Formats: sequence, C-alpha cells, structure tokens
Amino acid sequence: MMRFMLLFSRQGKLRLQKWFTSMSEREKKKIIRDMTTMVLARQPRSCNFMQWKDLKIVYKRYASLYFCLGVESQENELLALEIIHRYVELLDKYFGNVCELDIIFNFEKAYFILDEFLMGGEIQETSKQIVNRSIEASDMLQEVRFTDMHAQMHLVKHCDLHLWCEHVTSVAWLSV
Repeated sequence: MMRFMLLFSRQGKLRLQKWFTSMSEREKKKIIRDMTTMVLARQPRSCNFMQWKDLKIVYKRYASLYFCLGVESQENELLALEIIHRYVELLDKYFGNVCELDIIFNFEKAYFILDEFLMGGEIQETSKQIVNRSIEASDMLQEVRFTDMHAQMHLVKHCDLHLWCEHVTSVAWLSV
C-alpha cells in the first residue's frame, strides 16, 4: 500500500502532496523535508529506489518535477514506478505535455486526476481510457454548471433591470 505521493520541483518546492494514511502535520512536514533533501541530493544516474525507515521510496524525475512515492516495504518497486509513470501519462493527456506551471495553476485538477486514479493508497482504475473519460465527463459537467450559472445570472440581471424600470416609472407617475 502507498503511504504518500509528493511532487516537488528541483528547487525543493512542494507542488502536490497526497497522504494515504493518517499522520500529524509535524510528521508530514518531516517526511516532506526528508524526501526533498534525500531525493535532490542523489546523483541523476542513481537508482530510483531507496529505503527510508520502514518504507521504500520510489521516485522519478520528469522535466523539472520529481514524483516521489512512499510505499510499504513488501510492495513491488517496479509497480510503484509504473504508478508514477501512469499518473504522468494521465497528466500529459489532460494538459498536453504537463509542466510545473500546469500543476501550480491547476492544482485542483491535478488532485482530481490523482483521485480518479488512486484511492486509499491503492490503484482505483488501471485503464487510462476510463480515467480520461471520467475526467472529460467531470469537465463537461463543470462546463454545464458554469453555463447554467451564467444564464441564471443573466436572467437575474435582466429581472433586476426590469424591476428597476418599473420602480422608476411608478415613482415618476406618483410625482406628476
């Protein structure tokens, strides 16, 4: 089972964090500090797996972002590496060659994509097509809601203008 997933930049700035087990904020901060320090200190050609306390740490660098996964010691490292790669593929499909700025400015979508793929530290859906369809359906629903909200706002503005015109007309008649 996965314990956490972290995304951070080459400068050590945290861009995304997902915790699959309950822990205090103090513990989370220590893990984040330890992971960024350890991963960034490694040579580029080093193995993508490390042992840390009772966990295996699996990481991979894509462009300027490090994707870091903490898994239990009995888990398969190659499967964890594949999970990271699959998440990057899903992000690439949605953003079109995802970059750090996409994560910064669309972090809620990055979290949504992760939640469609993983749940409770386990893979929820293995099919990229199904995950992508779910993301597209969510975007369409959000667009419909936005369009409905925009139409309602327009209707309210129109009604308010109509009521204001009626009020002005009635006040003008009373003053005559």
